[in-house]
Amino acid sequence: MNHFNPIAQALESQNLDAMLLTQEANRFYASGFHSSETDGVAIVTKAKNYYFTDSRYTEAAARHVQNARIDEAKPGRGYVTLINEALAEQDAKRVGFEDTYMTVADYELYRKSLNCELVPAAKLLMELRTVKDAEEQETMIAAQRIAEQALENILKEIRPGVTEKEIAARLQYLMLHFGAENMSFDPIVVSGPNGSLPHGVPSEKTIQSGEFVTMDFGCIYRGYCSDMTRTVAVGSATDEMRRVYETVLAAQKAGITAAAAGVTGRAVDSAARKVIEDAGYGDYFGHSFGHGVGVEIHESPNASPQNETPLPAGAVISAEPGIYLPGKLGVRIEDVIILKDDGCTDITLAPKNLIIL
Repeated sequence: MNHFNPIAQALESQNLDAMLLTQEANRFYASGFHSSETDGVAIVTKAKNYYFTDSRYTEAAARHVQNARIDEAKPGRGYVTLINEALAEQDAKRVGFEDTYMTVADYELYRKSLNCELVPAAKLLMELRTVKDAEEQETMIAAQRIAEQALENILKEIRPGVTEKEIAARLQYLMLHFGAENMSFDPIVVSGPNGSLPHGVPSEKTIQSGEFVTMDFGCIYRGYCSDMTRTVAVGSATDEMRRVYETVLAAQKAGITAAAAGVTGRAVDSAARKVIEDAGYGDYFGHSFGHGVGVEIHESPNASPQNETPLPAGAVISAEPGIYLPGKLGVRIEDVIILKDDGCTDITLAPKNLIIL
């Protein structure tokens, strides 16, 4: 699974001869091969593609990268030399670069060393990555199923006396056990009053009866992320806990109902936010309804109050409203949806009714 061809086809519209990819996620998106951090460079031109890496990845890249020339960076013939050779071979003069990712130091190095004009072009990759093709969607569904298997198993282990850290560690183990390559992000597991921290860090706090436990987690499978959040009660739930939970669930359903290609991110967010505001909890929902998910756990597009751009068909976004009462409790429920012309498909199958363990 690679996307050299779509990138090459997009060069003409940006008046580019080539695209230089140095950022980890964009290199993977183009080539279908993962090398960590700065350990690789991909070049896409209209006629030919190139993938350069060092000796730690050369053999693996040769096995996995298709439709590209593989070469190894080494002392005396590093990335700059390899890039210049490729650009000269293709007579590439205007070369796009990832202006929203590249450091100033790297930009200055390439600007001074490469025999070309560097043109800001991160938007080209962002727009391509926003719309997931059928293979990408199927891969993300598979990643979601792995996370759901982990949830099904962890629910059997949550009880009073278990710590937030222990639950987080087990979630990671379970996702790896069921086939994940890695975590999409460090799992968030918060309970009781810690639940009011949307991005709280799992602690040594033990779970108590009568508390909520919120778990936000996901995994990477074949390079693509899953993301989900479930909030469960332990032992019992007060009327207030039930009221907050049902409000968040109704808000999520309203946002999902509103989500479709051609609808703005702001409109989707507003549909969910109105439910929470009408219930009197508007001040306690501070983040947006959702964000794009794909090769990275946060990418374009967003379903946020600031996004007045129509969402495209094929975009994959999270649906995750929440209510956070400082020092008391928090609830977040998160699914992942694929936008279509006539609505959306919720690819998260885990139950959303209030579970009391």
